[in-house]
Amino acid sequence: MSFDFSLIIESVPRMFTGIGLTLQLLVLASILGTILAVIIALMRISNIPLLNWPAIVYIYIFRGTPMLVQIFVIYYGLSQFQTIRDSFLWIALREPFWCAIIAFSLNAGAYTAEILRGAIQGVDKGLIKASTALGLSKTQSFVHITTPIAIRLALPAFGNETISLLKSTALASIITMFDITGVARTIMAETFAPYEVFISAAIVYLFLAWFIQLGITIAEKRFNRYMQI
Repeated sequence: MSFDFSLIIESVPRMFTGIGLTLQLLVLASILGTILAVIIALMRISNIPLLNWPAIVYIYIFRGTPMLVQIFVIYYGLSQFQTIRDSFLWIALREPFWCAIIAFSLNAGAYTAEILRGAIQGVDKGLIKASTALGLSKTQSFVHITTPIAIRLALPAFGNETISLLKSTALASIITMFDITGVARTIMAETFAPYEVFISAAIVYLFLAWFIQLGITIAEKRFNRYMQI
């Protein structure tokens, strides 16, 4: 079996045509997932069972099932119900793009919620007591003390989750989307050279992951600057 390095050089530029869709999936799912995660994390740390238990069940379901299964259930499964097809939801659910966004957002929300919960509960209780002694209310203490520290604690894990979500966007190609992996599959069908083509795709993913890691590192340094004693 021969290995054609020239095909890698030729394939990488073509892979960049799928970056736009990959970044759209990543950015939208990250934003929606983070918003959802904040809500779920606050429910998760609540002492009210009606808030706490739904959050626990949601996290358990989406962390305990494969992303591919979740995409199939949303894209193929929901369309089987006539009620869904007759409702306004069908406007989004008939499009593979929005089905992928929904699946990625729900999955990212579950993982990020646990990251935020751990970060919030990891804040030194002594700092919270000190803020109370200074006259801050619980809300003021949470906003001005707990939140900044929790964000700093959550950043490394959040960076890992973002990179994991980037890799998960490759599953969008299963539902006929031409992201990086979708473009790679098209090139493979043309050239019958899976090794070279998917190595090219891996190079592009590594390039994007490096940029994400760089952004997280810069953010960590920025937060550390304000937290140094």
